[in-house]
Amino acid sequence: MTGEVTISNYIKIGGGNPLVLIAGPCVIETEKKTLWLAQELKTITEKLKIPFIFKSSYDKANRTSINSYRGPGLKEGLRILAKVKKNLGVSILSDVHQLSEINQAEKVLDVIQIPAFLCRQTDLIVKAARTGKPINIKKGQFLSPYEIKPITKKITTCNNHHILLTERGTSFGYNNLVVDMRSLVIMRRFGFPIIFDATHSVQLPGGEGTASGGEREFIPYLTMAATAVGVDGLYLEVHDNPEEALCDGPNSLKISELAPLLKKIKKISTISEKR
Repeated sequence: MTGEVTISNYIKIGGGNPLVLIAGPCVIETEKKTLWLAQELKTITEKLKIPFIFKSSYDKANRTSINSYRGPGLKEGLRILAKVKKNLGVSILSDVHQLSEINQAEKVLDVIQIPAFLCRQTDLIVKAARTGKPINIKKGQFLSPYEIKPITKKITTCNNHHILLTERGTSFGYNNLVVDMRSLVIMRRFGFPIIFDATHSVQLPGGEGTASGGEREFIPYLTMAATAVGVDGLYLEVHDNPEEALCDGPNSLKISELAPLLKKIKKISTISEKR
């Protein structure tokens, strides 16, 4: 059993607590759509009694092309996320890319995420850890699960033990990712809650030349498999119309497909917990 991390004083992840869902659109597109998606997600998760954290990025700084949509930026993006938090009473997770973002981001975010490509950037991790906020480390697709342990020590040396570890696939040749379910077991041994990011795990990095592709049809299967192995939370990027999403559409789950999937997940999670 992993250690327990508390988010916003009421969501408990790990330690034998119920499975948590971290979900939302890849990036903030408009204020109206962000609020609508957050409300839909809250309604679905409340009905199914699944603890929920809303996620979305205010800036996607690691896009393939200079012309790729990145989001509204730090100031406007945090304003929208703060509005979601206030209006809906949900916890918020988003990623930071630069040291200069953290002082402003920590005022809004309940969980600070370190992106996969930046998971070895010591200064960024240390400054985020010193906020005392829970930190979600996305395992870089270029790392083995064993290499996550030294990263957790960068956080714990700052007297912050509120750590989540997220698996999001491993590079497999060019423009492809593969999920090694053993990594969920290996990282669990480090004592922190384990999250499985099913949507980024089906991404095809750079698969469309100037943008990433994806195989969203495999999202349900990987989600169910990871739940059966045993995880403390799921991370899903959702959109009302993935074909028109401004970022990561090919690997986003259509929101209309979420509730049926979560119903299956709850059953699998119950069996996994008993085991």
